[in-house]
Amino acid sequence: MKAVKKITISAIIIALYVVIMFISQGFAFGQYQIRIATSLYSLSYIYPFLILPLGLANFLSNTIMGGLGPLDMFGGIIAGVITSGAVWLIRKFNWNKWLIVLPVVFGPGLLVPLWLSYLLDIPYQVLAVSICIGQIIPAIVGVFLVELLNKYIRN
Repeated sequence: MKAVKKITISAIIIALYVVIMFISQGFAFGQYQIRIATSLYSLSYIYPFLILPLGLANFLSNTIMGGLGPLDMFGGIIAGVITSGAVWLIRKFNWNKWLIVLPVVFGPGLLVPLWLSYLLDIPYQVLAVSICIGQIIPAIVGVFLVELLNKYIRN
């Protein structure tokens, strides 16, 4: 794939992530943080070049809507890159696509509380459980997204 096409797809995915976060911010920043936009992390299964842009998308959404400062913004980059990178590893090792659920649930679920527990003065374990629960729906949506796109790309 040519560089221009990769940049274009990356820009579209970043914009889509931010728009989905904006539309869903009413429940994306709550106790269970159901971030439908994180289902887009699953796209790194198909397009590994999206690993960094997905981290950037998280940074932008935390900057625009999060309001918790630099630690949350830069933590979002790290969580996005690690999570989407783990999704790519599932493809690299040719594991079952349903394993995508694991990094999409546990990436944000175990990483984000590292700084949110400090910023919000809430115990890590409480945040980890609530964020992992909130990530279940986006994780499942992500697997279906990969299945749908794989079908579309092949035809």
